[in-house]
Amino acid sequence: MEDIARGVRSFTIGTAISRVLGLVREVVFAALFGASRSTDAFNAAFRIPNLLRDLFAETALSQAFIPVLTNERQKGKKAQNLLASNIFNTLFVVVGAITVIGIIFSPQLANVVAIGFSKYPEKLALTGKLTAITFPFLLFVALAAWAMSYLNTEGSFFTPSLAPAFFNVFSILVPLGLFSYFVKRGGDPIYGAAIGVTAGGLLQFAVQIPRLFQKGFRYRFYLSFRDPEFRRVMVLFVPVAIGLAGSRINVAVNTVLVSYLKDGSMTWLNYAFRIMHLPLGLFGIAVGTVALPTLSRFAGENNVSAIRDTMTDSLKMVFFLTIPTSIAIAFLANPVTSIIYQHGRFTAADTAAVSQALILYIIGIPFISALRNVAAVFYAYKDARTPMYASFASIAVNLVLNITLMRVMGFLAFPLSTTIAAVVNIAILLLLVPRKIGRFDFGPLGKYAFTLAAASTAGGLGGWLLARLLFQPLGSSLWVKLAGVAVGGCAALALFYALCLLLGITEARDYARRFMRR
Repeated sequence: MEDIARGVRSFTIGTAISRVLGLVREVVFAALFGASRSTDAFNAAFRIPNLLRDLFAETALSQAFIPVLTNERQKGKKAQNLLASNIFNTLFVVVGAITVIGIIFSPQLANVVAIGFSKYPEKLALTGKLTAITFPFLLFVALAAWAMSYLNTEGSFFTPSLAPAFFNVFSILVPLGLFSYFVKRGGDPIYGAAIGVTAGGLLQFAVQIPRLFQKGFRYRFYLSFRDPEFRRVMVLFVPVAIGLAGSRINVAVNTVLVSYLKDGSMTWLNYAFRIMHLPLGLFGIAVGTVALPTLSRFAGENNVSAIRDTMTDSLKMVFFLTIPTSIAIAFLANPVTSIIYQHGRFTAADTAAVSQALILYIIGIPFISALRNVAAVFYAYKDARTPMYASFASIAVNLVLNITLMRVMGFLAFPLSTTIAAVVNIAILLLLVPRKIGRFDFGPLGKYAFTLAAASTAGGLGGWLLARLLFQPLGSSLWVKLAGVAVGGCAALALFYALCLLLGITEARDYARRFMRR
């Protein structure tokens, strides 16, 4: 069985740099703008191109493109580059046209996605203007995802994972540089944030270009919808896109529902979602991204045993990485949120709201991460319909829960529903995956995950108590909170690791060795 740990390590290092800069971006954003009508407008506006992002960018494109490109790579560079050029040109034409349409009809799009803002005409108008500014981000991030898919097929994971760091850098520098410019002229400085994300998207693509040529990519002016390999990509892409379209429609509906809640609700959810994506991006997405090219190659060789072993290894790895980190963050949610966001116009009440949403989001991290890895098995077999149907079922659950619970729980209904929907989605795929890989005993894997959860809970509780005992008497300054989170987090993970060894989870030592090995 091929060891995917090295690729996961490279991806995680690059992603860690990007995610840290992403958190810095959120700190700057919170300090500059707080949680207000302007930030709600920006989050709603940026959500519109983001609704299409998964459709044409990271998720759908990589899961449809990589398995076919892996097969073409075995035929030689000429065949590989011809397909890659065809996909690039198609993206440029199709997504470029959608971007132009989105800019032209941005006021109408804003009125649909954030209809609840209609009681505040200025807020709705601002959302439309910000939508027009942020829409080109869609084209740039689609091209960046194309580059990432090509490089991942070549076994290069560090550069693609680091590329979003450049997006975050420009998302920080541009609003900082333009803040006083807009204020002095009586404009809303939130426009600087919109310009920043668009410029950042362009850089996210541009920084990958040198690595593409190093890996042998040579552009061809070739655009053919009749090309057999292009059609194979589309056979995979369409079901994935339909499934993601359902989830994106779900997000759009959720945005509409949240827009009826009190001011700040959309911003609180967005901030919590950003923190939640730290462990998800570092570990959950990393393992699935690295595993997909390996699984695709084994599927092409019809090596079912290797696929089964790789899936088991990837699930165990993702549980080992996400369960303890997620539970540690849940125990330390309030001080973590305070450290990241509670500056400038961001208040203690905002911190309390975000930390509550974060706890509900973070519980779902292991399930969302496992979902990506199990779905990779289906995509490796060029079966995109099964994950699509599972996605539809989870979407239905999510919508019903949101509509039912928001009357009781307000904005907290949305992160809870997200977590429950992820559980439903992974449960369906686990029930159906034996159709691809044969009989599979999930008992040992379930026992392994439960043991990790127990050790993680004990570790998280211990870290929280230690931080509370040592640092709460010292006050509530930023440095005290930072020290408390650092000590509490390290203690939680150390206690978790010790309990793993005590409980006989041999993978703890094994994964530590594999990640450290060159």
